[in-house]
Amino acid sequence: MARIGLLSMSDGRDFVARDVADHVGQSTRVLAEVLRAEGHEVVVARETVWTNELATAEARWVASHQPDLTIFNYSVWAFPHFTMLAADATPGPLLLVGNIDPQYPGMVGMLAGGGALDQVGRVHARVWGDPAEIKDRILTQVRAATAVRRLRGSTFGRIGGRPMGMYTAVGNTDQWMRQFGVDVEEIDQWEIVRRAEKADASRVAAGRAWLEKHGNVHYDGDRLTPELLERQIRSYYAMRELIEEWNLDFSGIKGQPELTTHFTTMDVTEAFLNDPYDWEGAKETHVTATEADMDGALTMQILKLLSGDPVLFADVRHYHADKDVWDLCNSGQHATWYAARSADPAENLARTHFHPEVFYFPAGGASVHHLAAPGEATFARLTRHDGRYRMHVMRGAFEQYDEATNEAMMRQSTYEWPHAFARLRVGADEFLSRFGANHIHAVPGEYVAELRTVCALLDVDFDGFGDAS
Repeated sequence: MARIGLLSMSDGRDFVARDVADHVGQSTRVLAEVLRAEGHEVVVARETVWTNELATAEARWVASHQPDLTIFNYSVWAFPHFTMLAADATPGPLLLVGNIDPQYPGMVGMLAGGGALDQVGRVHARVWGDPAEIKDRILTQVRAATAVRRLRGSTFGRIGGRPMGMYTAVGNTDQWMRQFGVDVEEIDQWEIVRRAEKADASRVAAGRAWLEKHGNVHYDGDRLTPELLERQIRSYYAMRELIEEWNLDFSGIKGQPELTTHFTTMDVTEAFLNDPYDWEGAKETHVTATEADMDGALTMQILKLLSGDPVLFADVRHYHADKDVWDLCNSGQHATWYAARSADPAENLARTHFHPEVFYFPAGGASVHHLAAPGEATFARLTRHDGRYRMHVMRGAFEQYDEATNEAMMRQSTYEWPHAFARLRVGADEFLSRFGANHIHAVPGEYVAELRTVCALLDVDFDGFGDAS
């Protein structure tokens, strides 16, 4: 949950400040309790801000608790320079909350303070009304600000380099640090090969037995053997070791063509890193993008921080014009959780098949095949236009049909890979004319408003498609 700072602004005239003190105090308590009832920690300033000295001192005190979001509360008229001084002492995301009460001009105070912040270019958001009625709008800001604060100071592990000439998979490390506060640790793929050989044999064997028991493993004696499946599990342990050793918060693995031609595919490794479990039990998801897609991984990490769920990674593989549905299909990264979106791994694995890899990947190994469970979702992708970041965002849903239709549609592309049939709420012409990458990402649920706020906080252009515009 989030840590939220709360400062209430008041009138700078001592006689007015005294007269409205009880009203401001009650407003502060109500807002704090609404947020605490949602499970958040609220750090309330020790005093109401009604002098320039208190504006700076109380803001610094609240900021010392490192809140994910700081709220300035306006239940009465407040001198605007208090807002400016407090904001200067508040480094993180900022939300202005104003009342709607004809007896107390808090809305006027919010507008005056917000306008002053606009003049100096300080990014902030505003909501207004009764705290209980605007709770959802406030919580949208909380989720977005928390995601941004937790993104900053993180480290991305880039395993390998640019895959197969993909410009859209490579970001500028200087820009990442300056704009997002994310460092990039470059690690050679040889580390996976080297460390995989040293993985604990008993843990590897237990992993293979678990996959054989709960999943559907289709050995063919060539592209998929018990030895190759164990090599993939060993690669998973190698990545877990790198993540722990280098304190990586999210990652990407190049894979192609070196590992996929001469070692094994990273499909099992990537799927279970992104899953909320493995054969040893529940665990934290670790965003891992196939093809070391940096902007893809960054998009996924933002979606994970907003939702807490595993995030889908896929190619925009095929458009079924007769159904107005896209087949999002990519070798590797779909977490098995998407097969049923169940908290029970066995339920997800029952719908997951581990097929021998196809001709693209002569080193062999298992491909993680399933069809994403139906449900509403938010789709997004960070891309760059002339060096400036933008976030493509759209609403949509995953769909499934009868078994024969599902099978026929999957076999029109690469059947052995994971699939997600996505109905996007944007026309195909608009999508194909504007979308700036071959990879797309999604998470169940509605997060368009949060992504809009994240973009404002990160100085990214929000680029909504269809009804998300």
